[in-house]
Amino acid sequence: MVSIKSASDIAKMLEAAKIAAEALNVVEQKLRAGMTTKEIDKIVHQVITSHGAQPSFLGLYGFPGSACVSVNEEVIHGIPGGRRIEDGDIVSVDLGAFYKGFHSDTCYTFAVGQVADDVKALLEDTNASLYEAIKAAQVGARLGDVSHTVEAYCRERGYGIVQNYCGHGIGREVHEDPEVPNHGKAGHGMRLVEGMTFCIEPMINMKGDGVHTLSNGWTVVTDNGSWAAHFEHEILITANGPVILTKR
Repeated sequence: MVSIKSASDIAKMLEAAKIAAEALNVVEQKLRAGMTTKEIDKIVHQVITSHGAQPSFLGLYGFPGSACVSVNEEVIHGIPGGRRIEDGDIVSVDLGAFYKGFHSDTCYTFAVGQVADDVKALLEDTNASLYEAIKAAQVGARLGDVSHTVEAYCRERGYGIVQNYCGHGIGREVHEDPEVPNHGKAGHGMRLVEGMTFCIEPMINMKGDGVHTLSNGWTVVTDNGSWAAHFEHEILITANGPVILTKR
């Protein structure tokens, strides 16, 4: 069941979302070659807890970190650890904050130093597909309109689209209804109404759709070793258009 949020709910969700956005801002300021993914996780943990919030991901389904930190061919759910970031890498930092009874969730893929031109294009195009999908999230539109927008934008540019994972509703739980795939048919699916809150999160591969999970049970990587980008915003559906709660 999709929950419709009250004005009071939305105010609290916005507070949680601002904390998550701030954590990404601090990561961007401090991210550099030579850091480990664990150091990135510590930054996220410190920022979120400094606001009196809790990391939404820490312990979620048993996840051991405050953030999912995924590098290059890692699509999502990278476990923070000893992997050292190198110049030319891309790093996806996916995080959320639990505050006043509500969760937030956002992700950004950062380029570290000078990245190859095709990698830069992957990041720009994946992020652009997210904003195109947000534009499609209008009252009265279908959920499939949002999903199809990501698919059409990225297929046209020759990218692979992760089929196994998707965006989701959010609120008192990190993952609520509805599921928000990155592929679908325009004009299909549930109608969007005021008060819905959900996360749109394109997970796009340089080449091919295929992914698999590593033996750690968490980290999802591309089948062919190509690099992947992941961008995510949490949005609110309003009569005046979609509002990005996790805007940085």
